[in-house]
Amino acid sequence: MKRSLPVTAAFSLVEIVIALGVAAFCLIAVMGMLPIGLKTQQASIKQTTANSIISQVLSKLRAATRVPPGQEDRTDSKWLLHPHTGGGPWDPTPDTLFFTNEGNSVGSALTTDSIYRATINYYAPPDPAYTTSLANITVSWPPQFDPTNPTSALAGKVETFVAINR
Repeated sequence: MKRSLPVTAAFSLVEIVIALGVAAFCLIAVMGMLPIGLKTQQASIKQTTANSIISQVLSKLRAATRVPPGQEDRTDSKWLLHPHTGGGPWDPTPDTLFFTNEGNSVGSALTTDSIYRATINYYAPPDPAYTTSLANITVSWPPQFDPTNPTSALAGKVETFVAINR
């Protein structure tokens, strides 16, 4: 009687090469998605900061009345809404504020810290008896964007329309 040798289970070299090829293909696909994921995450951070800035602007607008014509608001120099030169209490001149990457207000777009620009457009109530005005708040980045210049690219913006009781 012949003795049979025990058969051991193993993978062949071809099976190992195919498994490594499938694994490499999957890793390449995952590595290809990393830059897209990082770009999406960065855009999400920018939009979240812009929404935070809108919230700050909205709370500031609802907390304080606009400054009478010819006067300045000295309560917070970084939050100075435009000094009114005339046009009554419903002066439609838009305000422009600039913010850092952390959402802190800065003086102008010329500073190196300026990342966001908030533009506040005011709309007078339809009847002088009403005390509610409307405001369109737009936060965009980068702050130096010029809509008349096609070479300056707007990376993103967040916009909201609010009613303010004055």
